Amino acid sequence: MTSLRIRKLAFVAAGISILSSCVIPDDTSGIAKVDATTAAARKEMVGLSEADVRMCAGFPTATADVGSSGQIWTYQRTVQRGNLNIAVPTMAVGAIPAVGGSVNVAPGGYCNTQIRMIGGRVAEVAYAGDNNLPNSIDALCVSTGDACVAYARQRNHKATAVSR
Repeated sequence: MTSLRIRKLAFVAAGISILSSCVIPDDTSGIAKVDATTAAARKEMVGLSEADVRMCAGFPTATADVGSSGQIWTYQRTVQRGNLNIAVPTMAVGAIPAVGGSVNVAPGGYCNTQIRMIGGRVAEVAYAGDNNLPNSIDALCVSTGDACVAYARQRNHKATAVSR
């Protein structure tokens, strides 16, 4: 091989190596943070009445009676968006190890926001599903909880103003 060809291959291998280092791992729990809105919903929705939740989140997609543990209301949301997939072919050049991989940016997913009602009031909020983004845990669940967080804050603000 000519030295120019070797340099070209080394340059290509270095570029592929850099791109492959950008691959997002399957488990992002060590680098991703819990979405602020969904974290706030877990706290601030507690105590809202059934009517309050219907006002801010709408009617649930499904409900389940769990006996003495109350009811669980589920709000299902599916997110479909355009994906950007970059696939780098795996290749080895001489002593350089095989490099390659793929990157998937802005994947779709789904979220089940689950609200436990006990005695007609929110006792607990949880999230299930393929609801994480590369940098944010529970991020696909924001749309269910954001209106309820604002609603709860507004009601608490009014209650505080009245008690003064």
